[in-house]
Amino acid sequence: MQLSQEDSLRLNVLLNQALQAIRIDEGKMIVYGLTERGEAKIQLNPNCKDELYIRRIKETISSHILGSPGGYPVFLKRWTRMGQQRANNLESLLKLGEPEAVVAVVGAEGITDEIARRAWWAMPSADNARRMLARKEVAQGKMGKILADFLLEFLPFEEEPRNMVESVRLMLQPGLVDDETRDSLWSKGQRRNAYLVGFLHASPDHLPQSSVTSRELTEFETALRQLAEQDNVLARMLLRILGEQGQGFLKTTETVLNKPANQDVVVALFEAIEAYFRDIRPHNERRRDINQILSEASQYCAISESCCHKQAIDSIKSQLPAAVPLLESLFVLACVGEQLIAPIFATTDAVGSVMRRKIEPVTKPISQHIGLLLGKR
Repeated sequence: MQLSQEDSLRLNVLLNQALQAIRIDEGKMIVYGLTERGEAKIQLNPNCKDELYIRRIKETISSHILGSPGGYPVFLKRWTRMGQQRANNLESLLKLGEPEAVVAVVGAEGITDEIARRAWWAMPSADNARRMLARKEVAQGKMGKILADFLLEFLPFEEEPRNMVESVRLMLQPGLVDDETRDSLWSKGQRRNAYLVGFLHASPDHLPQSSVTSRELTEFETALRQLAEQDNVLARMLLRILGEQGQGFLKTTETVLNKPANQDVVVALFEAIEAYFRDIRPHNERRRDINQILSEASQYCAISESCCHKQAIDSIKSQLPAAVPLLESLFVLACVGEQLIAPIFATTDAVGSVMRRKIEPVTKPISQHIGLLLGKR
């Protein structure tokens, strides 16, 4: 059985225009088309069951666009969701009227600002907005602010903390929100600390957190700057972490660590810490035992030969011995990562206070070393 004569005619007219995207409302039985002249609309007149008729509509569209009635290949869904779709196929995928094909487009590495505009018309959703804003080409284009504004408006209704973290992180890219909005997000983060983790990822050295430089910086600054000029990576990190913004990063981290909402927030927080201290990581292994990390951090400072930063450690021990205890805290934080709490989370789905008790063997020593870098004795 073929399409009704009226639908067949109108659909063929649509498909032979300069078509940019197609969207199908299966509930209302409407086909929408985005063309250079604007939006077109076809109210379908099915001559069989709606589900079967929609399938025939998609087959007709696919035959015209791809040369095959098979439509979007289902077996490629996982692959294309991972962003592996070739750039030269993106425009065609948006013309199929298939939601999964749109998902493939928004996750593709080759997406452009113009293709993002068409994909957003085809399927506006928070997930799609996040995936497109993760692409530099889109974030810096005309669609960047449009997508950021959508995420900002949707944020109060977001239920998943990991999505809150990602939305805030993406919105805080340069030029997407104004200072007033940024301050408002920070203020709301005092009640929803998932927002704060988004800040830690997006702008770790430019947080709204009110803070002051560490007392140690006043004492150590001259010597640390001399060492930093000699390309001492540990001295550079001490200057960074003891300064006003570094202290703000630690205070914000401490705030979240004291009361994370759920497992996703903990993982995202640990990833933010890992990224911040990545330059001084003493090895490439991802330790899963906090006690091993603590022991090795102490050993590095006592016996510098056991660490890849031997020369940097020796220089600080020689010229600024009072700063050596801080190095141990730096090494501990540099080894923090998702792998530390993965063994715990693999055996429990606890949230809230129960979760916090379970991860305390990991978070307590981390908090102690954060406190030392904040000047808490």
